[in-house]
Amino acid sequence: MAQTLRNTSVSEIEELLHEARNSETPSQRTSVATHMAWVPPEWSRVADRVLRGLGPRIPSRTLLLHPDPEAEDGIDATIDHEWFPGGEVTICVEVVRLRLRGRTASAPASVVVPLQIADLPVFLRWRGRPPFGRREYDQLLGVTDRLIVDSTEWDRLPSGYAALAEAFDRVVVSDLAWARTLPWRAALADLWPGIKRASRLRVTGPKAEALLLRAWLETRLRRDFRLSHEEAARVTHVAVDGGPVRPHRGPSLSASDLLSAELETFARDHVFEAAVRGV
Repeated sequence: MAQTLRNTSVSEIEELLHEARNSETPSQRTSVATHMAWVPPEWSRVADRVLRGLGPRIPSRTLLLHPDPEAEDGIDATIDHEWFPGGEVTICVEVVRLRLRGRTASAPASVVVPLQIADLPVFLRWRGRPPFGRREYDQLLGVTDRLIVDSTEWDRLPSGYAALAEAFDRVVVSDLAWARTLPWRAALADLWPGIKRASRLRVTGPKAEALLLRAWLETRLRRDFRLSHEEAARVTHVAVDGGPVRPHRGPSLSASDLLSAELETFARDHVFEAAVRGV
């Protein structure tokens, strides 16, 4: 059963989580990470749907951070535990929903650090366009190991990529938009060596994915490509110099599938970083 706390404190939340862990046998729980998510109000429903889709795949303590800077200063919290059978070990997924009210929304590190599981990696999923350079963004970047964004959620593209690149030497960064281009990148690579003479790329799909595909080609082939882009909810057509490209077909991946894969990855992707800088 979920526990709801109004006008609570970090120490009270920490104590309740500690009590819950102490009341269980070792076979009842396993955790591999702390998973944080910055979730402005407009992203709440989508974030909940993705979290449900993750299920027990990534046993973790999840901290959902809901900023409410216009409210009176304080913290509200809801603590929930979901149990999943996992053979010899019953998997528990802890979910702590934190409403950061007033000035607390601009100082989230002081809230999340005591709630992170010691000696385990920390992932941060930022819903929407991060407020690059602002206090809350810089603070959370300083207390995480990996930042996960989805640049298809951003407006004013291609602005934002340069600021994202500034984080590469601070944390490991990944973009779900880049992950979704994998079947198309594989298909474009199959066009070697003829593609090294190409100069035109046409993409029907999200602008972020079109920009990343062009930048990937340009940084790999060291030549400029002229991009023609038609907006769509997902990439449905790619052509090089007028010739259509057939993507490598695999299982259809949901937003939960993509996030799950990123939560199991720890190393920097230098090819992705080069593409972002290329954009």
